[in-house]
Amino acid sequence: MALHQNDPSATLVAVTEDARIALGSQPAVRMTEFPFKVGRENRRRLERLQTEVDRRLGGVPPVNDLYLLEPSSDSLHISREHLAIGHVAGQFFLVDRGSACGTTVEGTRVGGDRTEGRANLHDGDLIVIGSPNSPYVFRFHVDA
Repeated sequence: MALHQNDPSATLVAVTEDARIALGSQPAVRMTEFPFKVGRENRRRLERLQTEVDRRLGGVPPVNDLYLLEPSSDSLHISREHLAIGHVAGQFFLVDRGSACGTTVEGTRVGGDRTEGRANLHDGDLIVIGSPNSPYVFRFHVDA
């Protein structure tokens, strides 16, 4: 799909190595359709494989536009349905989708403890997905 001059687009740029790895070793992801939903890929190998097969065959609609890879550990930072980035009337915003650990936008906590929250996004904002000490740090850029 070709973007028109007035179509909004933005990019999430990995700031940390863990964020880059979560993007499947990509440095950034471009967003052209909103809301753009982000969440964690299923950690259980068999369930992940079945989900991927179902997604590819069209049996199950994807819950997210971007699935971040978070390695197995005792502490998880990313929820399966973590956040969404929206765009309305020229303004970008982030909505925490009721995640367990929340999201931080430019030092302000949004959501967490399974509650939702919302914050306006501006070019250059730092986004921490998960707890405040999460290694999943991204920079939000509005594409020109």
